[in-house]
Amino acid sequence: MRALNDKVAKDKENTDKSLVLNPNELITMALDEEEKAAKGNPSVYGNVIKLRIVKFTKMSKDDWAKEVRDHLNERYYKIAPGQQDQTPAALNTGLSTKEEIAIAHKLVTPLEGLEQYGYVTKAPTQEEVEGARKGVIESKGWEKCDRCGGRFQVFPGRREDGSLTTGGQCTYHPGKPFNPPRSRTDHITGPKEAYFSCCNETIGTSSGCTKCDTHVFKVSETKRLASILQFETTPKQPHTGPLAPVGFDCEMGYTTLGMELIRLTAVSWPEGKELLDILVRPMGEILDLNSRFSGVFPEHYTNAIPYGSAATQSSSSELEPGEVQSTPLKVVESPAAARALLFQLIQPDTPLIGHAIDNDLNSCRIIHPTVIDTVILYPVGAGLPNRMSLKTLARKFLDRNIQTGGNRGHDSKEDAVATGDLVRVKASETWKVL
Repeated sequence: MRALNDKVAKDKENTDKSLVLNPNELITMALDEEEKAAKGNPSVYGNVIKLRIVKFTKMSKDDWAKEVRDHLNERYYKIAPGQQDQTPAALNTGLSTKEEIAIAHKLVTPLEGLEQYGYVTKAPTQEEVEGARKGVIESKGWEKCDRCGGRFQVFPGRREDGSLTTGGQCTYHPGKPFNPPRSRTDHITGPKEAYFSCCNETIGTSSGCTKCDTHVFKVSETKRLASILQFETTPKQPHTGPLAPVGFDCEMGYTTLGMELIRLTAVSWPEGKELLDILVRPMGEILDLNSRFSGVFPEHYTNAIPYGSAATQSSSSELEPGEVQSTPLKVVESPAAARALLFQLIQPDTPLIGHAIDNDLNSCRIIHPTVIDTVILYPVGAGLPNRMSLKTLARKFLDRNIQTGGNRGHDSKEDAVATGDLVRVKASETWKVL
């Protein structure tokens, strides 16, 4: 780290002197790195530290500058988790807004026949809902952990002793298994072993590199989702004409009722301007906000103000040195309330744009007949169920790096804008062949 810091200090082209750390700041950064590894991956601490040292040894000046910025943001400037400090370059499709909207209607994804992949086109009947509720009662709260795969019990409303779940801590690998590519020397050296992307640990070595306080679960069955909150079809607004397309993205966290909506963001399309950005209080007791992905942390709820209230910024006297002012998010009291606000922005024939939009619609319990889903616009191989991640699509087709917040999680507005821009790229391609 000292060598990298010296390179930046000696770089005559570097005009940002804040990236040059003094000895005490460098020691603090090193200690923060060590603490992060010790708390996040205690079982493989030594391995993680060695990998970080190797990474620093091979790191370029630009990558080091990014590491320093992230460190300064997290420790001193206190940028909110999930808050991005870079505005993406404007995308020029060569089309007018009117032309882009006209093309968008040609990109609508027909959902009929896609029910097997999670898209809901019809609300479950009352009989189906009652059957799902009966099944939950008979299961006595037993669920399968969405992370480690273990069995545990969950107690919505809390058990008599105050517990929400059984099974103690959850130990798991947050990264996906990775199979190294084959090489010509495999017949001599033997094939390389598969490992987890989170810690580079060989599969089967341990039960996990990360611990959480409790097990969590996810509900995917449509009937059971409806037993918690019934699906609603987008209503027609009688005194409103056609509305422009809307891009939206949802973040979910784990509760005693499964995975629930905790943040909803909607942006205009194609402009990408914010229309709605709210926190949502889930129906069940929160088990894990899934902050590593959702970008929602407990302090977001602590600082949130009720939707409809005037937003207030922190006064200068309340801020610590170097801390930036930020406007707290507004919060609504239920997923149904969030859904009602989204309904105010759309008509049944309004193109609703999302990436893997089935997840977002299902978390809101919305059946919308006019959607544009980028996982279908940009298919992988033979198409569904294969899906390319939004991060990969943005890098490949927009030359944009998103979801770079690390432990700060995703920014739902950034994701919604990137998804909308992917549709704009496809609209431009479609226009050229008309």
